[in-house]
Amino acid sequence: MLETIKIIGALLGGLGLFLLAIGMMTDGLKLAAGSSLKKMLANWTKTPLRGIFSGFIITAIVQSSSAVTVASIGFVNAGLLNMRQTLGIVYGANVGTTMTGWLVALVGFKLNIHAFAFPMIGIGMLVKLLKPGHRAAAFGVALVGFGLFFVGIDILKTAFEGLVETFDISAFTAQGLTGVVVFLLIGIVMTILTQSSSAAIALTITAAASGMIELYAAAAMVIGANIGTTSTAMIAAIGATSQAKRVVGAQVIFNVVTAMVALSILPLLFLTVEALEKAIGLEANPGITLAIFHSVFNVLGVLLVFPFNSRLASFLEKRFLSWEEKESHPKYLDKAIAATPILALNALVLEMQGIATRVSHLCKHAISSGQTAAEFRAKASIIKLLSGEVSNFIVGIERSALTEEITKSLATLLRIEQYFLSCTNSAERIFEPSKPLEKFGVEYLDRDTQKFFGHVIEFIDVGLIAADISDSQIDEQSAALQVEYDQLKANLLLAGTRSQISVHHMSEAIEHMGELKRMAQQWHKAIKRIKQLVVESGAVSQDSSDGNDALGSNDEDRKTSINDVSDKQALTTLS
Repeated sequence: MLETIKIIGALLGGLGLFLLAIGMMTDGLKLAAGSSLKKMLANWTKTPLRGIFSGFIITAIVQSSSAVTVASIGFVNAGLLNMRQTLGIVYGANVGTTMTGWLVALVGFKLNIHAFAFPMIGIGMLVKLLKPGHRAAAFGVALVGFGLFFVGIDILKTAFEGLVETFDISAFTAQGLTGVVVFLLIGIVMTILTQSSSAAIALTITAAASGMIELYAAAAMVIGANIGTTSTAMIAAIGATSQAKRVVGAQVIFNVVTAMVALSILPLLFLTVEALEKAIGLEANPGITLAIFHSVFNVLGVLLVFPFNSRLASFLEKRFLSWEEKESHPKYLDKAIAATPILALNALVLEMQGIATRVSHLCKHAISSGQTAAEFRAKASIIKLLSGEVSNFIVGIERSALTEEITKSLATLLRIEQYFLSCTNSAERIFEPSKPLEKFGVEYLDRDTQKFFGHVIEFIDVGLIAADISDSQIDEQSAALQVEYDQLKANLLLAGTRSQISVHHMSEAIEHMGELKRMAQQWHKAIKRIKQLVVESGAVSQDSSDGNDALGSNDEDRKTSINDVSDKQALTTLS
């Protein structure tokens, strides 16, 4: 009984050291690399093949495919990588994680672990102590982790040898399909519990090398570890963006497909492994055999999936659609009408009117802070996605049938789209849900700023329902807004000079008001041009029942446009 407790304690201690080592290596190398890791990922994922190579190299270094995949998910969430770029990293990471098996097989059982592992730990800690707060300190931590990696393996090896001597394990040999499935599940569970396929594979190789399990059982456990490692990414994808969830979906599909193929041709894979052992001249032992097996079936998985990479990406892009992506689907644009420029122009004008409504609501919410930060960012994201769809649609219009007039109109639409994007960017900079509207504690400043805010909102509303308002009237309102801004800026400077408000508050307020003015100016330019296009193209919304143009031409429409806060209602009104 006492011996059993010692063995279990050694297993737990060895596994704990192994996981600690993996974490130290990963964290240390990431800190030592600094921002260069992000730059490397961005630069080396321009093509799928380069992505595979970078995923392989980074995983081989940090000894954790889960860490690389989770880091990639973070980059996708941050917008530094897109989903298609990251697929190569996922494939390469699966091949890179096979280096753990090779380290265990080639180094873990042949050398005196203590002869070099302990010096690595000592040197690493010395570097950390001598260079605190420096990148070298992070490298020292990684070196300590590398030393502990081998110490953990040595403890696990000893513990499994003790298990062989203590227990009769003949009942656990993998015979037939049932045995393979059982050990496959063991591999999956081990990886989920440890959250490290490297740990599970190290456990498997050490168990096989100690004679605890047979090769086919160990192979099934290695395949199970490959499936189980997807659990880490799935946990990381909770609350992540749709793009990140697609990356996780790609990893699950890749690992499961690879596992199914490997299980179905298991005898053939072992024949291939035996042939490779003879060709390379390696001594046949369970550790080497499993390391080769792990590498072979992961490379096989890449070869199977890579030819279908583009199709897989397209399939995933239609899954995990977020609310923003659904809302950002164009209402009027269709590839079928891109071949007929005049129809395409009409559809583009109508689509742009819908974007105008969304931009107007976003600008007003930025001023009034009437939404949560998440809601505001979601609506801004929809506008940007729709703008991208408009740009792509314009580029795809049949060029051979374009007249000079339509070409000019398309150029105007692109300019309008840029104005709306500028409005959106200004609105995002203005919006601060945690900060109330400007309050100075100075009566005339508070009154004038609130008045300016109100006039900006009124200007945006008037622009939205400007069908019956002449360009000169819109220009006059814009000029009046400029005069009001200039006066407000002068008052803020005067108040700062008199110490009625702090200089910092004054500077922030002037910057805030300037952003509001720029937003109004971009809105002014956009609405004038879209109004002109509506007149020239005669665009009429398909939803209009009274035949009025899409900007509205009666008082009831104007009243509804101002009062309704729902995007859907506003779009109907605008249309």
